[in-house]
Amino acid sequence: MATFGQVIGIRRAPGPVLALRRNRYSADIMVGGATRRISSVVRGPADRARSTLRRQFITRNRRLALVLALAVIGIGVAAAEETGTWFSPGVQILPILAGGLLLWPRALRILFGLVAAALLYDWWVGKVAPGAGIVATIVVTALFADVLARTRKKLGLQGLRGDQMLIELRDRIRAQGKIPALPEGWHSVSVLKAAGGSSFGGDFLVSASDGKKLEVALVDVAGKGIDAGTRALLLSGAFGGLLGSVPPAEFLSSANAYLRRTSPAEGFVTAVHIAVDLATGEYTVSSAGHPPAAHFEAGSGRWRLTTARGIVLGVVPDLRSLPDQGALRPGDAIMLYTDGLVEVPGEDIDTGIDRLLGEADHLIAGGFGTGARHLMTTMQAGHATSDDCALALIWRS
Repeated sequence: MATFGQVIGIRRAPGPVLALRRNRYSADIMVGGATRRISSVVRGPADRARSTLRRQFITRNRRLALVLALAVIGIGVAAAEETGTWFSPGVQILPILAGGLLLWPRALRILFGLVAAALLYDWWVGKVAPGAGIVATIVVTALFADVLARTRKKLGLQGLRGDQMLIELRDRIRAQGKIPALPEGWHSVSVLKAAGGSSFGGDFLVSASDGKKLEVALVDVAGKGIDAGTRALLLSGAFGGLLGSVPPAEFLSSANAYLRRTSPAEGFVTAVHIAVDLATGEYTVSSAGHPPAAHFEAGSGRWRLTTARGIVLGVVPDLRSLPDQGALRPGDAIMLYTDGLVEVPGEDIDTGIDRLLGEADHLIAGGFGTGARHLMTTMQAGHATSDDCALALIWRS
């Protein structure tokens, strides 16, 4: 009777062949195990060294420090070996400047030590010994780089990210200073200029519109230029959030409460707020220690100062203001401005306001939109101004 193996065609190997295969399999296991053990012994330290190296240079600061350290060493050796046509000890200023912009203070000071060692090496070799002028220049550059690195360390920003952040904040406050698009028949323009040509100033504008109502607030922070600009950047976001979130009649009181709660000792803030009904043209203007808004009446062809009055923001806990109301008819305009536009040292502010209204008469023939910037330039001509200026015009065609 045939077995199952014979039926399916499998032939059983003889006994010696099976023993040979078992011996070969055992040998393969022994050789493979030994090979794996040797490989693991060799790979272990290599993996640990690679892991340690990766941990040491896991941060961008350490990688940059390594690159600059190699540059310092390369410059030092090259300056000592050649005649100084391309390389000299003064070239060490370049990695020092790069370190001041990119490294944290601790890594920068290690780089200073390498630079000092490279200069000593050049002096010891003697082919291109660094002169006293070069050494003094390198030392002064290192001091400036150290101050720059410590300033960035306080901000917690590496490289040029701090400058980029300020640029983004500047662009944001400029975008907030633009009045949104208005329905047909309504127009607006705003001009902001910081003192001393700075990108940041203490005057800012925030606005909001839902197509039926327009709210605009022109704010002047105490101080000028970059000193007031940092506070203006902070307040512009807070006031912009309040605008449109609280009733128009409560905007100035809410802004005053915010200032009293957050920074009561940082100085006062003046502001003027206007809410315009875009269907009827009726408006309500409120002021907190700000120069009065001016309303141009097309019927009479004259500018009229509004009577809104109030105490500056951030001084008293209970803000009380006296608003003024009116209506913008076709051809009318209303102008908001800060005191930097009308104040002249040694003159009364009322004189500056009268001059502003006189110059604003030229806007009627030339157009409000194209003449706003020219009006600001004209007001600043003839006398040096050291204050921020802002101007906003809303008119109905």
